[in-house]
Amino acid sequence: MGDEITRAVLDDWRTAPIDKKLRAALNLIEKLTLTPDRIESADIDALRADGLSDEAIEDAIHVTVLFNIMDRIADSLGFEIPTAKGFARAADVLLKRGY
Repeated sequence: MGDEITRAVLDDWRTAPIDKKLRAALNLIEKLTLTPDRIESADIDALRADGLSDEAIEDAIHVTVLFNIMDRIADSLGFEIPTAKGFARAADVLLKRGY
């Protein structure tokens, strides 16, 4: 079940069978990534109206900002994406030693 939902979100989060809170957060994440200069208080008010707490909104913002910074640095420096085996190996290390 989880893999199906993940695939649906990756294919199109707007139509995926997910909770309205998650859909609202993904909408914010997309806007922060593509048009950060267009974020306004109405966007945050809409998230609150959909049931997201201020803490959840702040978490979404922090994760998005950090991911986008790291992504841009990786692109600038020409980092290569690991293979599936490389990702699995890194996951094992993180699970054993922590982040």
